[in-house]
Amino acid sequence: SSLPHEDTIIFVVSTTGQGDTPDSMKVFWKSLLQRNLSKHWLEGVRYAVFGLGDSGYQKYNFVAKKLDKRLSDLGAMAIVEKGLGDDQHPSGYEAALDPWMSSLWSMLNQINHKFFPQGPDFMIPDMELIGQPKVQITYHGIDKMDSQIPPNSDLKWIEMQIERARSMSTGKFTHDKNRPNCFLKMIKNQPLTRAGCGKDVRHFEFEFVSSTIEYEVGDVLEVLPSQNQVAVDAFIQRCNLDPDAFITVNPIEMNNHLLYTCTSANVPIKLKTFVELTMDVASASPRRYFFEVMSYFATAPHEKERLQYFVSPEGRDDLYQYNQKERRSVLEVLEDFPSVQMPFEWLVQLVPPLKTRAFSISSSPSAHSNQVHLTVSVVSWTTPFKRKRSGLCSAWLANLDPEQSIYIPAWFQKGTLSPPPPSLPLILIGPGTGCAPFRGFVEERVIQSESSATAPVLFFFGCRNENSDFLYRDFWLSHSQNGGVLSEAKGGGLLVAFSRDQAQKVYVQHKMRENSHRIWNLLTEGAAIYVAGSSTKMPSDVLSVFEDIVSKEGGHPRESAVRWLRALEKAGRYHVEAWS
Repeated sequence: SSLPHEDTIIFVVSTTGQGDTPDSMKVFWKSLLQRNLSKHWLEGVRYAVFGLGDSGYQKYNFVAKKLDKRLSDLGAMAIVEKGLGDDQHPSGYEAALDPWMSSLWSMLNQINHKFFPQGPDFMIPDMELIGQPKVQITYHGIDKMDSQIPPNSDLKWIEMQIERARSMSTGKFTHDKNRPNCFLKMIKNQPLTRAGCGKDVRHFEFEFVSSTIEYEVGDVLEVLPSQNQVAVDAFIQRCNLDPDAFITVNPIEMNNHLLYTCTSANVPIKLKTFVELTMDVASASPRRYFFEVMSYFATAPHEKERLQYFVSPEGRDDLYQYNQKERRSVLEVLEDFPSVQMPFEWLVQLVPPLKTRAFSISSSPSAHSNQVHLTVSVVSWTTPFKRKRSGLCSAWLANLDPEQSIYIPAWFQKGTLSPPPPSLPLILIGPGTGCAPFRGFVEERVIQSESSATAPVLFFFGCRNENSDFLYRDFWLSHSQNGGVLSEAKGGGLLVAFSRDQAQKVYVQHKMRENSHRIWNLLTEGAAIYVAGSSTKMPSDVLSVFEDIVSKEGGHPRESAVRWLRALEKAGRYHVEAWS
């Protein structure tokens, strides 16, 4: 309601999921879509929009584009052209952000010199520029804490520690992400790929060890990984911190240009526990601002000079080569600049938060009571400087021994693949680990078929080699034969593309074209399309093939086919779940 009374507003917005607004923006966006707002509602308001996106996704920077158009439709005036940051760019978001900010400052200065009394290029002295950290850390005497520490094996205690730590973290966790929905215990860790084939995909089975959570096929499981203890200890030692100190972390907020501490009823927690549960010290790479703050605390002249170069526009590409390209961790960066001693407040603010990792659930709760299954590709690669790297969560899960009884904090979320009713015909496209949610779909259909008639399921799967990475081979084959839910006898089918088993590469798109008539027949019967897998090119390539099929088999011009599929999506019959 206050928006029309603002003079100048700068929006920085991300795009989540498949073109969705982030949680923190949902209420604001809903209010902007009210039908009673006139096209003059925001007249006199100036704005600028910068989007945080990933061009690997089909709906790249969708939210920034939507917001820019809606503000313009309501009468607001853009100060500069919208900026579109791309996480896939060699220099990350900064590649687009630097020139966009330069244009923005210049235009703002032209509009009103009061924005920059000393000009847009005026440099503020070092320590004034970074100001004060946005958190305050209070240390507590150990004598008050002893009575709070029950045995480590107590699930309630572990849950409480996670909630305490994450509620104090500067990471933007939603409130319901502080406390886990439940704890899981791994009961199966099974390789799905042949050893030495260049891929390591695992089938994990988990049992609920706390409360059982009801979930549906198509849902998503989020896991909080454990960090390497050696790395956590090395970080604490490098930063001269006391691992056994008890701390509380409170935000310091700006109110009328005065800093004040927002004290809450936070219960003290061990510093080491806080680092373990909230700060990604050995996996994620720090952002450019981390290097900027480091430069103020560097005492060795050559280190200060190098850090200042890294954060300059001229040094941006070299910083990318050193930092993002090599995926250097916070710990490694700090070890490379030994003269830097950053206060813990700054580290809490700037170290990337330890995030949960999301995976498509690959089981049906109807088929596996008290269990949830995942299909996970273990991420590993070699950097340009031949350093071995691995994904924090996937490698941690792959190294877990089901005999160890490790408690895994987990959250259940609704995915973008809504569970289909048994009467709905399905066209499923799931190459690689994209098959994960469809294993749950098929398990559910099998159980449904035992009590009533079910609609056909046509499943397209793709992998490199039949004998190396045909994930769940026996499962798919068993249900495609003898009148199974994937059988031709039931109107469906299993169609597999092995891309490397012949001289000419064959992908799911080729199999789709070969079976365009079957696809069109199912679409005319009201089938829903579900696509899951890598976000790189596959979803857009698959959509293009569907457009060709609708155009060819339906006898429509290409433009009409595009509109037809868009209508299918709006009707809730075209679903995509993609990940990078």
